[in-house]
Amino acid sequence: MAVPEEIARSKYVSLTTYRKDGTAVATAVWQATSDGRMYIVSDADAWKVKRIRRDSRVKVTVCDLRGRIAEGAPTAEGTAEVLDDAGTRTARKAVADKYLLSRVGNWLASTLHLRKAPVIGIAVTL
Repeated sequence: MAVPEEIARSKYVSLTTYRKDGTAVATAVWQATSDGRMYIVSDADAWKVKRIRRDSRVKVTVCDLRGRIAEGAPTAEGTAEVLDDAGTRTARKAVADKYLLSRVGNWLASTLHLRKAPVIGIAVTL
């Protein structure tokens, strides 16, 4: 199923992943859609990445910058997968195309030769 339009247009989404004991953990993230999939970029060693590797179930809800969810905000459940290098490049491009701040940060890091933590792409299918 394609990403619902209201979620695709949102600036931030709350990505909910699940711990071993089933406890839900929500994190506000940037997202970009392409080819019916939602792409997210995260630090490779982030806990959400570890949780997705163990349990691919996710819930995505439109939220604000701080992760606050408005009453009646669009929500969808789906599955997530951690991407390989080629998929991560696709995810990074999709996110950079949508968010100017991502492009500026990537440019500054490249220009100033700053060390950046390794990142990894996540693809969500709703």
